[in-house]
Amino acid sequence: MPSPFPGMDPYLEDPAIWSGFHHAFLSALQERLGPAVRPKYFVRVDERVYVAHKEDPAYRFIVPDVRVIEAARKRPPATSGGAAGGLVIAPPLPVVEMIDPEIHEHRLEILDRVDRSVVTVIEMRSPTNKMPRSVGRDSFLQKRNEVYGTDAHWMEIDLLRDGARTANVAASGEAEYQIYLSRAGKPRRGFVWPVPVRERLPVIGVPLRNGDADVPLDLQAAFDQVYDVGGYDLDLDYRRAPSCPLNPLQAEWAQTILGDRSQP
Repeated sequence: MPSPFPGMDPYLEDPAIWSGFHHAFLSALQERLGPAVRPKYFVRVDERVYVAHKEDPAYRFIVPDVRVIEAARKRPPATSGGAAGGLVIAPPLPVVEMIDPEIHEHRLEILDRVDRSVVTVIEMRSPTNKMPRSVGRDSFLQKRNEVYGTDAHWMEIDLLRDGARTANVAASGEAEYQIYLSRAGKPRRGFVWPVPVRERLPVIGVPLRNGDADVPLDLQAAFDQVYDVGGYDLDLDYRRAPSCPLNPLQAEWAQTILGDRSQP
């Protein structure tokens, strides 16, 4: 069953669901781009890795709020003969090591078949890199700056209403979502596809190089595939409000199109 929403489904913005959707959506885009850019280019999934810590503002998106830690068991009795000279080794208590998680955020890269140089980078925004002053955001911006120093194109797919955009494009107006393109060149040129929540996701043009035409990429078709294959109609609870609330007008519109799905 398809999503009841015409474009992006706001219920998929839940951080508890987003990671799986993020991965599946990039895979669906790769399926479409791969055949379209052959034989001069190919598409790979790459990743950016960073370590988050408890003080990170985005930490709540990375680890559960509640951790179950095994209660300390009764201290085992001391044993003799554990060391030379008859000294008794005091038995230590086992503890759970609180290691900061290593985060892997994936993206797509279109590469030139001849020299394997990166032609276009396609990033999909996550709750962790839309949080101001977070490690994930710093890592995201560092990667973008690295790409800006090359002749590769840069694209950001932002399907999250919550958080702070890094491409604050006035042309997006009040559109809830946006796709941003920084086209390589001297100087670089910026473009944006504003995406209101009430409209279908657009067909965007993915740039290549050497005068090759932009490749059309149907984001809505990719979304519909992911929603259907992932069985999100069975998983999402449309009887409650989405994790990132809609404004009153949007909420009224959502209730209208949800129909029976919003009933207990």
